[in-house]
Amino acid sequence: MNGWLVAATALLACGFGPVVWGVATGPLERRVMAQNFGTSVVCLVLLLLARAYTRPAYNDLALVLAVLGPAGTLVYARLLADDLRGRPPHSDLLTGVAASAAAAVVVALCAVTDPGRATVKLLLTGVLLVSGNVIASRALSGGYPGAGAAQRD
Repeated sequence: MNGWLVAATALLACGFGPVVWGVATGPLERRVMAQNFGTSVVCLVLLLLARAYTRPAYNDLALVLAVLGPAGTLVYARLLADDLRGRPPHSDLLTGVAASAAAAVVVALCAVTDPGRATVKLLLTGVLLVSGNVIASRALSGGYPGAGAAQRD
């Protein structure tokens, strides 16, 4: 057992428990936010497992999940817009936690990865994960202020 496997197990234990609790209980706002946070946790666990087991294919899975996870959340935000309009979820804390965890994991993995294609793939996964999470969280919480007014003009 190496340190990467321990980190993946700790992240899975600490991150996925609240995700399962949030998805299984509570109002719709909490469920959608937990789903968004869950994609970030699983993506980071896949990155750590790729290093732990020396399986570069797991990095590809994490890259695909970093693209499709926030896209799925945006679909939920669009389909559930009427239900979320009255009481949008407040996602600043979860977005900050997900972004800082993604940055920490990606920087640590880039530090031990040889420069080249694998490092670029890690950086791209990190950028997609952070930006996708921020955009999806913002879409769930009601969008950007003033964006609706610009579209109406």
